[in-house]
Amino acid sequence: MADNRITLYGTNWCSDCKRAKQFFGEQRVHYDFVDVDADAAGMAYVEKVNNGKQIIPIIVFDDGSTLVEPSNADLAAKLGLQTVARRHYYDVIIVGSGPAGLTAALYTAREGLDTLVVERGGVGGQAGVTERLDNFPGFPEGVSGAEFADRLRTQAERFGVEILTAQEVTGLRSDGRYKCVTTGDGEDYRAGAVLLALGSTYRRLGVPGEEDFIGAGVHFCATCDGAFYRGKDVLVVGGGNSAGEESIFLTRFADKVTVVTRDDTLTASKVVQEKVAENEQIDVVTGTSPSEFRGDSRLREVVLRDVKSGEERTVTPDGVFVFIGLSPNTELVRDLVKLDEFGFVQTDIGLQTSLPGVFAAGDVRAGSTKQAASAAGEGAAVALSMRRFLESAMLEGPESRQPVAVGGRETVAQ
Repeated sequence: MADNRITLYGTNWCSDCKRAKQFFGEQRVHYDFVDVDADAAGMAYVEKVNNGKQIIPIIVFDDGSTLVEPSNADLAAKLGLQTVARRHYYDVIIVGSGPAGLTAALYTAREGLDTLVVERGGVGGQAGVTERLDNFPGFPEGVSGAEFADRLRTQAERFGVEILTAQEVTGLRSDGRYKCVTTGDGEDYRAGAVLLALGSTYRRLGVPGEEDFIGAGVHFCATCDGAFYRGKDVLVVGGGNSAGEESIFLTRFADKVTVVTRDDTLTASKVVQEKVAENEQIDVVTGTSPSEFRGDSRLREVVLRDVKSGEERTVTPDGVFVFIGLSPNTELVRDLVKLDEFGFVQTDIGLQTSLPGVFAAGDVRAGSTKQAASAAGEGAAVALSMRRFLESAMLEGPESRQPVAVGGRETVAQ
């Protein structure tokens, strides 16, 4: 999204401030943050806007307008994001807008199928907030996650795909031949086929204090929050590719980055390990994992435990970034489709789930490689499977005679 001159007045402990920060991060909207606990002029401005009251967050936009304690819906409306679809029936509804979802969307749209994409965060999914993609075919010099996401969106919209952002799907059910999708604003949309491109989220450590300091010293997105640590020291937890790549990115801002991993060595690819080793701003500590986060209104201390000896020591980084793997976003369909033991969606060879007419692709699917290039490939494959499913629905016997839409037109299967 284009740069916006937005200033958020708030604190590190305020839950509504954390929510607004997360919203801007997901939408890749740039903003300045004023911590009114540490900025007297900022607090004075808050009191002026609120007639003497201390109500936060206050968000000031580049046109001079102000929002006080805005909801996500208020923020979406202010930014001009489309959160309501133009109609209530589509051939295909895709939940999620990562490489799998948007690739599937442009394929189905090219086939003449009316396609709606619903995304609760920003377009591009995890790829969109990745600092850089160096291994996606066709980009020999690499491409930033933001540019990659913007290109995907532009290409999909070129073929007529309708995209809702900052809109969450809260329900999915079958209604005969149709699949019904309910969104957070209470709207219901029907489709002949639904694709679950739900993606995944960064896994949390689950140690004391972690939840308390999310957004106040504990983070899961270097692209979103790295700039807040300019000239400071940060701790990165994890030893895989994400931890290594994001550590390198953080050196653009932080003076020092310490990587801690519970393994005996980094598990990242050889290329990433070499880049980490070559960077003088990065130190790697192995066999170690955080056991507790401590602080007051924000994170002040991290207790590190030696995995083998159990010995603990306390460090005082300015911020912590956690990259220890991914968990599938399957809360929506946990009781609707079959999942594997790790919570990923199981599919057949055509990427259809146990619920006919509902498909899955990308990181949320059991057996996926969690790579952007393979997710795009799955998106193309599942689009063809959904087209065949919709075509077969029109060929079913008289017992299934009911309206079915193809290319936006409703007809009766014969």
